[in-house]
Amino acid sequence: MRRIVDLSIFLENDVISDPPPFVPKITYFTHQQSAPQLLGFFPGLTQADLPDGEAWAVEKVELITHNGTHLDAPYHFHSTMDGGARAITIDEVPLDWCLQPGVKLDFRHFPDGYVVTARDVEAELSRIGHTLSPLEIVVVNTRAGSRYGHNDYVSAGCGMGREATLYLLERGVRLTGTDAWSWDAPFVHTAVKYGETHDASLIWEGHKAGRDIGYCHLEKLHNLESLPGHGFSISCFPVKIRGASAGWTRAVAIFDELAE
Repeated sequence: MRRIVDLSIFLENDVISDPPPFVPKITYFTHQQSAPQLLGFFPGLTQADLPDGEAWAVEKVELITHNGTHLDAPYHFHSTMDGGARAITIDEVPLDWCLQPGVKLDFRHFPDGYVVTARDVEAELSRIGHTLSPLEIVVVNTRAGSRYGHNDYVSAGCGMGREATLYLLERGVRLTGTDAWSWDAPFVHTAVKYGETHDASLIWEGHKAGRDIGYCHLEKLHNLESLPGHGFSISCFPVKIRGASAGWTRAVAIFDELAE
């Protein structure tokens, strides 16, 4: 028996899932409103000729590639990866990376803005009794997952620091994910640290680890609270957009369970 758990948020209007300049916009056309669109294809046809006067339902969607649950390509993080090679775009991401056994790290107890360390990752792997294998997909459950739909979502949750990210990548992980707006700590918290230190290396430090070892990550996952630490697979194939930095995905967890 196979059980599938949806790990994706909606693309929808009027929910704060991104900062104001990046919010999606969806315009809905009903079966009645779209009648002129259909009539234009067939000269002489009237709306009264259509069954119940209805044409089709259709939506116009205005998005950036980072709206909704999406997969970031290495090109999003920097122009290079793997120490200087050209960073691959979303249409070049190996599909083998996108369907692999999953591992969940539970960091909901960390405060908003906390930067996760390699030691934190090691401790959580020990707690769940798991040793990482190459190409496993590692997702991070933060407090942000519980704040989706609330005004503080974009600023909620901890972030993965450079050393924590490299800890995963050095063990062969090539695809990671988070239920927060960003793999890194929310900008509002990093801005405070930068204001105190003027250390630019703190900015987007988890993302920028991809300069050393190329990798992808999922952002704005959902429902991670329902997952165990391991024992499932994740499927997250991205939409194929030529030369793009990211692609939308319907990320799901797959459990192969024995029938009773």
